Amino acid sequence: MAVSANLAVEDELSEAILRRLLAESSQKYHVRVVYSGGGYGYIKKNIGRYNAAARHTPFIVMTDLDTYACPPELIADWLAVPAEQNFLFSIAIREPEAWILADRAAIAKLLGISAAIIPLTPEAIEDPKLTLLTLANRSPSSRIRESLVRSDFGSLKQGPDYNGMLAVFVAKSWSPSRAAQKCPSLHRMRKRLNDFTPRIGPQASN
Repeated sequence: MAVSANLAVEDELSEAILRRLLAESSQKYHVRVVYSGGGYGYIKKNIGRYNAAARHTPFIVMTDLDTYACPPELIADWLAVPAEQNFLFSIAIREPEAWILADRAAIAKLLGISAAIIPLTPEAIEDPKLTLLTLANRSPSSRIRESLVRSDFGSLKQGPDYNGMLAVFVAKSWSPSRAAQKCPSLHRMRKRLNDFTPRIGPQASN
């Protein structure tokens, strides 16, 4: 029987990653509603409501570790009460871009660059998004560069189709199993999705 769950994500790219993980999980999932309202701050502002709502409907929430030292530190700061049993909270270290970079073969093919220049331990990178932008800026394809990257007074920023192009890449080319070999946080997330067994209604008190 499929788990029917609501999702809460920061943006289109995070949603694409989470949907790909759900699709490849050994547990079957049905997505009810996706809450995506504008990044990290949106998730932090609403996480208490999502946790409370999980008493009645399973919630899967995905966010970045950002500047926190570790996931337990972020959870302690964001959640005033313990997580509900039906609340699955995933934290990408440090950003979902680290998970994308971890499939070196696939991202190298997309960007048209050598896999040898892609970091071997993406979760150790301080700013995975900037690393991805820097690599994309080296692409021989003008379409890739113009879609993914723009220059803002000398600084690299995400381009006009950053989320859209990478979301398609995640859906069609990215391999969670390959990426999880380089990213412990992704490996843990995949296992939690496989093992997630929500309890709703009278059975929740058993």
